[in-house]
Amino acid sequence: MKRFVYRLIAAVVAVAIALGCESFHTLSRNKKVSQGAPYEVLVVCNAPEWEGELGKELRALLEAPVPMLNQTEPHFNVLRITAGDFRNILTEHRNILKVVVSPKVAETAIVAQYDVTATPQIELTFQGASQQAMVEYLRTNGESLLRVLEMAERDRTVKFAERHNVQVLNQLVKDEFGVDMRVPKGYELRSQSEDFLWASYEYPVASQGFFIYTYPYAGKGSLTVERLVAMRNEFARRIPGPSDGSYMVTVEQIPDAESGEYTPFVPDYEVVQIGGRKWIEMRGFWDVAGDFMGGPFVSYTTVNEAAGEVFTIDCYVHSPKYGKRNFIRALEHLVYLVKFPEVSTPSAE
Repeated sequence: MKRFVYRLIAAVVAVAIALGCESFHTLSRNKKVSQGAPYEVLVVCNAPEWEGELGKELRALLEAPVPMLNQTEPHFNVLRITAGDFRNILTEHRNILKVVVSPKVAETAIVAQYDVTATPQIELTFQGASQQAMVEYLRTNGESLLRVLEMAERDRTVKFAERHNVQVLNQLVKDEFGVDMRVPKGYELRSQSEDFLWASYEYPVASQGFFIYTYPYAGKGSLTVERLVAMRNEFARRIPGPSDGSYMVTVEQIPDAESGEYTPFVPDYEVVQIGGRKWIEMRGFWDVAGDFMGGPFVSYTTVNEAAGEVFTIDCYVHSPKYGKRNFIRALEHLVYLVKFPEVSTPSAE
């Protein structure tokens, strides 16, 4: 049974990947533009299930805190309605999760559909014979369900950026680093040098930015967390703070919640596969030496074999009064807009 469940959720993810792009080919059809805010999900679930163990498990999954943010924010903001209220404009929400509990259901499953009533839209139907069966399913496969919803949001951002981007910045990245990148509309160049480019999107109440930098690859030692943090600090010094002489640094100590004393802090470090290439994803916090300013960051590092260099796109958020989740999520998607040249292999002749 477990094997079947794993295959099933893998199939859901595969369908999401395969069909996700299709949701953007329907813009010319007679469908309405989807409603709702990014990272908001409309859960269609009747009261007995929502108030029972199933609803509790769903809320724990969808509203779990996003890691490595300065404040507590959920993965998704949840709106719940009953099946009887699911009509009219509510059917046009961007992210829909329909919960169906019926003894007639043979196997617990999740089915994904795209652009059912609006575009871009994902509609997931989660069905099972009983609440207990569905709770057990979520405990095994909940993270995969979360990824499907997050991939739908990512695909929307990436597709939008592929259509609406800053040609000048695209060309600067190409000329300086030898890679193709579609920089989303709204970003402006702040600084550039031979091995460094910094751009940011400034809002009245927040700032989201990224900086790209390269340095020679000298073997696996170039990719340890210690080396990545050291190089991040070296290049982050080029990003000035609000006062004279201040600059960005990586947080390497945080206060203990109980004692208040500072303890060493090491950013999260994970190897991920994106676009057929291995990247090191690093998450942590930044602040400003010589001033009071800070926020979360996420960086993606890979080896550009064609140039023999380490390539990093480092992304940060400053939003002291408002949430940071949507800003950091949008920045996470930038790495999906980076394309490296093909490395040709020598002929066997």
